[in-house]
Amino acid sequence: MDSRLDTWQLHGHTALVTGASKGIGYATARELAGRGADLLLVARDEDYLEQVRVELADEFADVEVLAFGADLVDAEERLAVFDWIADLGAPVSLLVNNAGGNQPGATLDYREEDYRAIFEQNLFSAFEMCRLAHPQLVQHANAAIVNVGSVSGITHVRTGAPYGMSKAALHQLTRNLAAEWAVDGIRVNAVAPWYIRTQRTDPALADADYLDEVLDRTPLKRIGEPEEVAAAIAFLCLPAASYITGQVLAVDGGFLSYGF
Repeated sequence: MDSRLDTWQLHGHTALVTGASKGIGYATARELAGRGADLLLVARDEDYLEQVRVELADEFADVEVLAFGADLVDAEERLAVFDWIADLGAPVSLLVNNAGGNQPGATLDYREEDYRAIFEQNLFSAFEMCRLAHPQLVQHANAAIVNVGSVSGITHVRTGAPYGMSKAALHQLTRNLAAEWAVDGIRVNAVAPWYIRTQRTDPALADADYLDEVLDRTPLKRIGEPEEVAAAIAFLCLPAASYITGQVLAVDGGFLSYGF
């Protein structure tokens, strides 16, 4: 095969995808498998995750698809994920930190436990997953991490201050690790989606007036699809992207570039 085409494939990679059972995580798993990567899927709902694993294993018979149910907010469960991986003898070469969550609200309405929970979901769990994955990532010549951030980490989008703060911090983690771990051969990037059509966004987008406002601020005049974010994530994992690190790639239909 043409060596240039090889750089657009992920054969020989093992990708750990968190929040892998639905939405962007599921689409990312499909995209990576389609490019030849073996999959290690993690999500909280173990039963549903197993259904997803079987589905992907049937669709992509040439790659290995394994799954482990875990809530990555819990330190012991994070360790259990990496004990599982160690037992498999399949060192991770790609890490996609997609797991996260939100409780939208007005700043004065948050209880301390609520905003701390958002940071645990969106930032601290990703921070620890990166640290736990590092010893395995350094073993591969083309290792990469992609963090799933948000345009809310760049500008105000009515998702609540803690969510935006956590995503902004995740973007900064991306830049710091890119600089710190370049010597280890690990590239670290992030994507920053705008509204993407998932179960999480469906309730907000069901409000016709709000949907009109969103589309009015989006030059492409439509809601994004999970597969479009997954394609960006996969690109950042590819050897073809080998000189790209420390970047936050907006997948936003032009939202951040909008001007009057």
